[in-house]
Amino acid sequence: MRRTIIAAARVSAVAVSGLAFATVIGSGTAPAGPQDCAIQRDAFSATATCHDTDAPPGREYVLTVDCWGLHGIPNAFPFYAVGPYSSSTRSFVPTDQATGNCSTNWGAPALNVGVVTDAHVEIYRQ
Repeated sequence: MRRTIIAAARVSAVAVSGLAFATVIGSGTAPAGPQDCAIQRDAFSATATCHDTDAPPGREYVLTVDCWGLHGIPNAFPFYAVGPYSSSTRSFVPTDQATGNCSTNWGAPALNVGVVTDAHVEIYRQ
């Protein structure tokens, strides 16, 4: 029991240190992949606004948010890790906006908590 408490305290200390570091260093504007999108990000969320009026019909974008924090290990529930991971938004059209973050907020069994370290827009469907 005592080992479990000490291990949890160490993981919490590392997570809080990482959150503080990313909060100080991670603020600003990230460059977008397509030239027709602009990304605004802070330590807790990222927003992509696109204005690609010359896009071919059917094109869609996706906002990918790079994170650092506590996250579930893929295909290994209920195990968690502390470190980098990515989160993606639903696809959106070239004249729309998307917002993403590093937290699980849609009822998934895994609890992800982290800070934004980077963000970029990718073409999801041509």
